[in-house]
Amino acid sequence: MSAPVLIGLTGSIGMGKSTTAAMFAAHGLPVWDADAAVHRLYAEGGAAVAPLAALCPAALKDGEIDRAALKQWIRDDPAAFGRIEAVVHPLVAADRAEFIAAQSARFILLDIPLLFETGAEERFDLVAVVSTTPEEQRRRVMARPGMSEQMFQSILAKQLPDAQKRERADVVIDTTTMESARHDVDMLVARLRKEYGDA
Repeated sequence: MSAPVLIGLTGSIGMGKSTTAAMFAAHGLPVWDADAAVHRLYAEGGAAVAPLAALCPAALKDGEIDRAALKQWIRDDPAAFGRIEAVVHPLVAADRAEFIAAQSARFILLDIPLLFETGAEERFDLVAVVSTTPEEQRRRVMARPGMSEQMFQSILAKQLPDAQKRERADVVIDTTTMESARHDVDMLVARLRKEYGDA
């Protein structure tokens, strides 16, 4: 059997990535979610719990890693972020590889928020970026519970600007409306099946 076609899905905060990933799943594509993988690693029994607790004992609460405690550590110690990444990145990569190896589907979607920021684009046969207008992005993000303008700007500062993501993408999916997103996903899946075949 030929190797699966790997599709990377990415986009900035509030661009509709999770909703778009669900549309690919509705077409039968297995979906791996980087954020969900991190949650599994941080949960009780997760592979990141022991090494992160050794680095930051205050982060261990009820057998799990408390993200708020990690964020506080990063605020207190600028070197902390790199030390956390050194533990978590290899574990996430292993989780992703295990997921891919377990699939028999022709196409696999990998939902990775910081795909370009981590230099991961070369691992994929195609990279799709979800995007909408800055106004719609702001509306969605500011509607989230507990979100502030300062938090929004802090998150944006860590992400490659949307315009640069669009330039580097193989495909841009317009998520301004559900209809536009579904249309773009349907067109991409049809194109992939035509180019690569279903099996």
